Amino acid sequence: MQLDKLETKISIEDEAWQLLENSILYYQGRPIGTLAAYDASVEALNYDQCFVRDFVSSALLFLIKGRTEIVKNFLEETLKLQPKERALNAYKPGRGLIPASFKVVTNSNGEEYLEADFGEHAIARVTPVDSCLWWLILLRSYIVATNDYEIAYRPEFQTGIKLIMDICLANRFDMYPTLLVPDGACMIDRRMGIYGHPLEIQVLFFAALRVARELLICKGNEEIVEAIDNRLPLLCSHLRQHYWIDIHRLNAVYRFKSEEYGKEAVNLFNIYADSLPYYDLDKWLPKKGGYFAGNVGPSQLDTRFFTLGNLMAVISGLSNETQAEAIMNLIEKRWDDLIGDMPMKICYPALQGEEYRVVTGCDPKNIPWSYHNAGSWPVLMWMLTAAALKTNRLDMARKAIEIAKDKLSEDEWPEYYDGKKGRLIGKQARKYQTWTIAGFLLAKELIEQPANLPLVTFEQLPLEAVSRACEFELNSIERY
Repeated sequence: MQLDKLETKISIEDEAWQLLENSILYYQGRPIGTLAAYDASVEALNYDQCFVRDFVSSALLFLIKGRTEIVKNFLEETLKLQPKERALNAYKPGRGLIPASFKVVTNSNGEEYLEADFGEHAIARVTPVDSCLWWLILLRSYIVATNDYEIAYRPEFQTGIKLIMDICLANRFDMYPTLLVPDGACMIDRRMGIYGHPLEIQVLFFAALRVARELLICKGNEEIVEAIDNRLPLLCSHLRQHYWIDIHRLNAVYRFKSEEYGKEAVNLFNIYADSLPYYDLDKWLPKKGGYFAGNVGPSQLDTRFFTLGNLMAVISGLSNETQAEAIMNLIEKRWDDLIGDMPMKICYPALQGEEYRVVTGCDPKNIPWSYHNAGSWPVLMWMLTAAALKTNRLDMARKAIEIAKDKLSEDEWPEYYDGKKGRLIGKQARKYQTWTIAGFLLAKELIEQPANLPLVTFEQLPLEAVSRACEFELNSIERY
């Protein structure tokens, strides 16, 4: 019996590796990325392209296995697609953007070239903000794996990093340290009420700033480095204070007064008490659990739990040690809600009823408990595993992998699952989704080789820097 189990385990992993090999995209004879999905049963649409955010999990696997060439090729070629001149047409991609995806195209002369999509062809035509941020994070992972610091110091890479920072740190109307973005600018790429300052973008922004701070060492970058040094602790402090929800914070918000004005204001964002589901949260929040809210802004505190943002907060060092433990406690205590029968929910709970109709625009793909509206996404397993490793909660990761391993293969590696427990293969999910395959394999590799965790982790910011930022923010609020 044990031998049979072992053989099944090996065959599932071998199958996954073979499928990952089959997904590799070649350009001019060189591996350059992986296809989003290889599901021959349906029309390809844009699933035959390489998406920047999708490739990250595959790239980390290749780095662990010493197959660094494909990651280097990817970084170099996507950097070439980055616009270096200011767009004269508002419908053209802005300088510094990294595309959402690209595909290999052959012209009439048989010559290959890369065709980039900056959102011009995407549903709703939203430009992805997260591509630039993931590209920077992956660049650092490549350097950590190879010690090839020279790639970052090449003029074109220094220019590319600087242009990304120019976009991120540009003067704007907004006065928060966070990034202001439209709905659909990240993994949740459809209308889901996350416009403004969604957690996912803020955490990736935090990690990207840390990468740029490490790598922008050439002369001429002093002003950008200074801007990063000013922004990082402010961003960290802002998120740790205003986005954090636990039972103590919930009690404070519950008693907020609204319409406060001036330096004595406590309810800084004018959150209306009746807009929050206090009694549901009171039941759902464990005594020693907590998490970062999905969004904070004027009269907005989105109390949905967004998985990618919270796990990456642990992995990137945005959360302090107490907050990291509280996030993992929450996941463990609310295992049936967040993990269920397929790790793991992209967010929780789902928008339902009139709220679903108004917020999503009656999106038929985002019906309650489906797709981005609280569907289950196996790719998130690798982030759960990395966060579990960082907080010494390895049993949680092992349990999640055990739940998923047989079902994923049996169901032909779908993109996502539907239902409150994640038992239904997603209604419109592609089979043989590459980041589902890579997410499973990467989770297993991290469990078996914890020494690879530094590929994606950062140390926490010095406490004194965050404390100074906190004091600065409070003083700024008092001035206004």
